Amino acid sequence: MNLARQWCGGHTSPILCIDAAPGPEGLVASGSEGGQITVWNQDGSKVGSLQLCSKEDCTSLVFSPSASAQLYVSHGETVSVVDYRNLGSTVEEFEDVGNEEINALALNETCSAVAVADDSGAVRILDLPGGKVCRTLRRHTNICSSVAFRPQRPNNLVSVGLDMQVILWGLQKTRPMWILNLQDMLEEEGHQQQPGQLFNPPLAHCVTVSSCGNIVSCAAEDGQLHLMRIGGGSKLEQQGAVKAHSQGASQAHFVNFLSHPYWLISGGNDGHVALWDLSKHPVVEGKSKPQSQENDEKRKKRKIKAKPKKQDTASVQVEAENISKDDQATAQTEKIDSELKLRIDHGDKVNWLCPAVLKGEPSVIVSDQSSTLAVYSLST
Repeated sequence: MNLARQWCGGHTSPILCIDAAPGPEGLVASGSEGGQITVWNQDGSKVGSLQLCSKEDCTSLVFSPSASAQLYVSHGETVSVVDYRNLGSTVEEFEDVGNEEINALALNETCSAVAVADDSGAVRILDLPGGKVCRTLRRHTNICSSVAFRPQRPNNLVSVGLDMQVILWGLQKTRPMWILNLQDMLEEEGHQQQPGQLFNPPLAHCVTVSSCGNIVSCAAEDGQLHLMRIGGGSKLEQQGAVKAHSQGASQAHFVNFLSHPYWLISGGNDGHVALWDLSKHPVVEGKSKPQSQENDEKRKKRKIKAKPKKQDTASVQVEAENISKDDQATAQTEKIDSELKLRIDHGDKVNWLCPAVLKGEPSVIVSDQSSTLAVYSLST
């Protein structure tokens, strides 16, 4: 049994977001409803707190990769810059950079830009320092829920939203390099829900990119972790999914401190936190068929099945298809078992996950509907 350590006393409202500063001695920050920001030591002791004057919910926060004392926090339509060494007030305010409430922030590795995703579906790119809006990316038709820069490619950004779209942007030309609609993808594959599971569309909640920059994963309302492989020329090369949660998956983060870049941690509305080894997944290994070839073959199969057939032939075909589906389900279960390395029954709906090395121990920090943080070991 993986027992949680509790970090208490930092908030009085549910905690909505967490981030860990880079480096072995990095601090941890959390933001909650009502605009309270708390900074923690790695042992869970509180460094200090800041109450935002606006008292707007803290929806996202991220430490600067180049100036680890600085923290970027979104609340309402504003992004605030905080220095944990002086929590008496914010250092800087970038006001009205969201057209509506901001849902997510992402900083590129060079700390030259911050991406801001909001309820209108727009993604705005702010130049740093200064916070001036230099680009506005509009293609989502519903809430844009999460954004992530590709490591080693500071001008590539991935965004996802409740329109079920995953978009890779090239910021030089401010237009999509490709768009993947998760609903269309599932229909193309003839995806079926697991027995006893309620149907949920693949609304995309959280996106993450592996440290190599070539594998994208997003957590979706259908309980799956959708995977995409980016090939040469930043083209969408392959896609697939892992059935991860019995209810909506709310969080997915690649873990950059384990044995390879393809460890992924996820959390969901089912109250579970799971650690996945995706190094042997066909999308990660590049063993799946190219996207265009696979789709062409599926279209051909559908056309063949649509032709009129004699009754006895049809019966044989239905029986064969059922056997094939059973075999596929068994193979999928075996594949999931081989990828799942750790499952934690947290017991409450997950708001946010933050992988971190705490006092030398690989860990994950979990926030839920409460005002406390739970810390679990990732040692398998």
